[in-house]
Amino acid sequence: MVARISVSYKKLWHLLLDRNMKKKDLEEAAGLTHYQMAKLSSNRAVTTDVLGNICRVLRCRIEDIVEFVDSAKV
Repeated sequence: MVARISVSYKKLWHLLLDRNMKKKDLEEAAGLTHYQMAKLSSNRAVTTDVLGNICRVLRCRIEDIVEFVDSAKV
């Protein structure tokens, strides 16, 4: 049986809460489209450019905002 891996942005949402930011604030600051934010909100894959822009704005590392999880455990 092959393990299915899913992406999770739960860390990103926690980081935004810690910094008192809303998703809309992040969208504007990082220059994200509504479509990209929708993908993030539904734990779908986005490009490394998107993740890089988020990290630049939040001054964090990629492992601070995204993790890969076994989809059987989601």
